[in-house]
Amino acid sequence: MDGWRPRATPPIGVDLTGEQKLACAFRILAHAGFSENMAGHITWADRDDDSLLINPWGLWWDEVSASDVCRVDSNGAVIEGKWDVTPAYHIHTELHRRRPDARVVVHNHPYYVTLLAAVGVLPMIAHQTGSLYDDDLSLVEEYGGEVDDAELGRDLADRIGDRNNVILASHGIITTADTIELAVYRAASIDRFCRLAYDILLLGKDPLPIEKSVRAAMQKALVERAAGVYWAGAVRKLLRTDPGVLD
Repeated sequence: MDGWRPRATPPIGVDLTGEQKLACAFRILAHAGFSENMAGHITWADRDDDSLLINPWGLWWDEVSASDVCRVDSNGAVIEGKWDVTPAYHIHTELHRRRPDARVVVHNHPYYVTLLAAVGVLPMIAHQTGSLYDDDLSLVEEYGGEVDDAELGRDLADRIGDRNNVILASHGIITTADTIELAVYRAASIDRFCRLAYDILLLGKDPLPIEKSVRAAMQKALVERAAGVYWAGAVRKLLRTDPGVLD
């Protein structure tokens, strides 16, 4: 099975603009529990001009449509779009500056992630899908309030470093990726991962060990073979039930 690739995978069925893809991402993650009403933001460096696509301030994730998506410059000033954006955009702009590989940055407060964040506990890998986060998950232990200026954003970016999944104590999580598909897959999977860890803690038992080599192989397979098909299936499902997301 090593190196296996599918001959073809089921397509979404429509071509999407960047704004439509980002709107789909918001609604998919909201439906997966990766949201707290209107809190949180996703930015996407979809072009090479230092601009970012971002959600507007004041809309819940499950009501964002393509026409609501805004574009900001590298300092967070709106250059396209009809709405204002969050003052916490510095979480994103400074991380994008530090991490060219982090083309997509996702931040919100999913429940079980936040539950573990409240007590400063990183989830243990107890199931194969947890391998997605193996050696790629860390904890920023100090809560410093809202990140509403560039200096605070730079400090947080330094604390995040090169990890793609960082739990923020007493706050939530930041997930990054080089593509929208992988970012959504990582974000959509993290709360179940944390819920499983929480339930294991309640059982008071240690999970069965998964060998490091097995975790590494599973992580590679999930990134290369699962992220894209998860995204396609989630978008197809969304468009069947909520086609207005593309408007």
